[in-house]
Amino acid sequence: MGHGSSRLRSAPPARRGALRRRVDRLWREVVKFGAVGGAGLLVNLLVFNLVRQVTDLQVVRASVIATIVAILFNYMGFRYFTYRDRDKTGQTRELTLFLLFSGAGLVIENGVLYLATYGFGWNSPLQNNFFKFLGIAIATLFRFWSYRTWVFRALPVRGDTVVDAKRLPRAKGEEPRPKVFR
Repeated sequence: MGHGSSRLRSAPPARRGALRRRVDRLWREVVKFGAVGGAGLLVNLLVFNLVRQVTDLQVVRASVIATIVAILFNYMGFRYFTYRDRDKTGQTRELTLFLLFSGAGLVIENGVLYLATYGFGWNSPLQNNFFKFLGIAIATLFRFWSYRTWVFRALPVRGDTVVDAKRLPRAKGEEPRPKVFR
């Protein structure tokens, strides 16, 4: 081994470029998801505390109402901002899956609050808000994964695809198509 050589080889430039684009797209998605989620968090906590102040509802019931309001708010933000470039052909399916996974997130979020309030007796306004926030944080990890994987499916990316000439159908007598790199 000569001076400056390494056993590790870097990825070819085309692969690095494709990987870089994928990481950049994921980063933009995370930032947009966080922006909508942050606004949804504020809606959730504001509605929660408002319901707690103006009604006599129990803490978890008030939290469920706040979570439902935030779910509706978040759907609009995700569909028309975060995932506006995603497949829109099956919006009934999309909405059904969104509500299903949001319902699972609601159970996670409010399960944490329920356990803290009724399991451990931590029921002060500060404790309620802390455990509501903790439940939202845990449920957010699940929601991010489920929404991007199942609900708002990505359209095929043209910039990273390689068309294999051997697998493309050809008419009789037609010359093989060259590989296209974009």
